[in-house]
Amino acid sequence: MLDVRTAMRRSARFHSDLVAVRSGGRELTFAAAWQRGVRLANALGDLGVKPGERVAVLEDNSLEAADFYLGTAAGNFVRVPLYRRNSAESHAYMLEHTQCKAVVVAQQYAHELEGVRERLPALRILVRDEGYEEWLAGFSDEDPDPAVGLDDVFIIRHSAGTSGRPKGVAYTHRAWMSATRDWFYQLPPVNIGDSMLHVGPISHGSGYLFLPIWLGGGVNILAPSFDGQQVIEDLRTDRITHFFAVPTMLADIIERVGGAPQDLPALKVVMVSGAPISEKTARAAHRVFGDTLYQMYGQTEAVPVTFMGPQEWFRDLPGSDPVLSAGRVMPFAELEIRGEGNLSLPAGEQGEIAIRCEGQMTGLWDDPQQTARRLVDGWVLTGDVGRLDARGFLYITDRVDDMIVSGGFNIWPAELERVVGALSGVREVVVVGAPHERWGETPVAEVILEQGAVVTAETIVAACRDQLGAYKRPGRVVFRTEPFPRSPVGKLQRKLVKEPYWATESRRVSGA
Repeated sequence: MLDVRTAMRRSARFHSDLVAVRSGGRELTFAAAWQRGVRLANALGDLGVKPGERVAVLEDNSLEAADFYLGTAAGNFVRVPLYRRNSAESHAYMLEHTQCKAVVVAQQYAHELEGVRERLPALRILVRDEGYEEWLAGFSDEDPDPAVGLDDVFIIRHSAGTSGRPKGVAYTHRAWMSATRDWFYQLPPVNIGDSMLHVGPISHGSGYLFLPIWLGGGVNILAPSFDGQQVIEDLRTDRITHFFAVPTMLADIIERVGGAPQDLPALKVVMVSGAPISEKTARAAHRVFGDTLYQMYGQTEAVPVTFMGPQEWFRDLPGSDPVLSAGRVMPFAELEIRGEGNLSLPAGEQGEIAIRCEGQMTGLWDDPQQTARRLVDGWVLTGDVGRLDARGFLYITDRVDDMIVSGGFNIWPAELERVVGALSGVREVVVVGAPHERWGETPVAEVILEQGAVVTAETIVAACRDQLGAYKRPGRVVFRTEPFPRSPVGKLQRKLVKEPYWATESRRVSGA
C-alpha cells in the first residue's frame, strides 16, 4: 500500500496536464496544484515545522484550501482542520491539545484567532491575505521528499466527547488510504475527467472524497459555501459526476426544485452521510436525483462501515426495510450489536453498535483514558444504539449517550449546559435533542431560574452562540418551574426530559 503523499504525487505525474482543482472561476492542473503544494510544504519547513508535527487550518473551500491539503501531504505534516463554525475557545483548545506548531488561517477568519497569540505564544499564525500568492511563489518548488511511513499520522480530525471537549481522532496514512479505498468500493469508478462538487468544507465529511477523486484523475470543485439553487445549476452546467451531501442539504435542494425530477445525465453519485436521513427526505431525493443516491454509515473514529446504493436502498426486500436503514455491513468491515458486558447480541436485538475496519483511528490524540473507553480490543464503541437484521442491514434507533446531531454537526449537551449554567440567575439547565424538520435535530435548553431572577431566551441563545459557535446555540429555550426528574439516588433522568419531544416519533434519532 502507498502512503497518501506518494499516491498523490504519482497521480499528479500521471495526470499532469489535466484540470485537478477548480474554485471561484480559477482552475489548476495536477502539475500546477502539486507544485503549489510543494511550495507551501517548503514554506512551512522554513518556519521550522518538521515532518510529523501538526499544522492547523481555518478556512473555507478554495484553491488555497487545496494548497494546504497538498502541502501538508507533501511535507508529511499532520493536518489539523479547525471548523469555521466553532468558537474561538474551541479553536484555541484544539490547537493547544494537538500541540500545533503553526496554523494557516484565511483572512476573513483571522479575528477568531486573536486571543490565541497570548495563550500559545510559540504558535506561528500565517494569515492568508492578499499577499499570499506572491509569498507562496517565493518558495522553492523542489519536492522536500521527507520519509513517510504508513503508520505515520496523516490527519487529526476532531469529534465531540463525553466531557464536552473536542476529541482529536488520529488517522495514519495506512488508515486514510484504506478508508479512501473502502469509500469507493461500492461506488461507480472514478474516470479521468470526472468531477466532484464539494459544497461542504473539505475539512469535514466531503473531504473524505477529495483524495479518491484526485487519485482517479478527476476534478475537485471547491465551493466556499452551500446554496441549494446554485448546487442544481452547478450540477447541470459543470456536468458534475459526484456530490456529497448531508441530509439537510438534500432537503433544501428538494424544496428549491419543488421535488421535481432533475435532468442530470452526467451525475453518477450523490453520497449521503453525516447524519440520519428520514424516509420522507430519502424518497423525495430519489425522485429528484434518480438512481444516484448512496448512503454510508460510520463515525469520525471509523469509516466507512455500512453502505448501500439505490438498488438496495429503495427496493422491497422481505425481512428487511432498507429505506429505514443505514445500509448493509460492508465486506471489509465488521459490525456487532453489543449488550451487557460488551457481549455480542444476535440479529434483531437492540444494543450499542460496535465497529471495526481498516479505515479507523489509532486512538484519541493524547487521551489514553478516553481511547481505552472508546477502543476496546480493536473495536470502536460508537455510542449509537441499533439493531442488525438477518441480511446485514443496520437500523440506528437511539444513542447510548446524548449526542445531538444537527445538520450533520455533532453537539454535546454538556457544552451548552456549561455555558447556560454559568449565567447569572440560572439555577439548573438540561439540554436535550428534539426533532427538527430541517436540521434533523436541534438542541432544546430546559432552564430552571433562581427565584426572582429574570433571564431571557435571547440571552441564553446569545451566550451559547458567542462562546460555542452559531451552530451550537439552542434552537429552543423552555423555562420550567418543576424540578427535573431524578432517580432515587439523585441522578438526573435525562431521558425523561427528552422523551416528550419524541413521543410521536418511531425512533429516537431524527433525520432531516
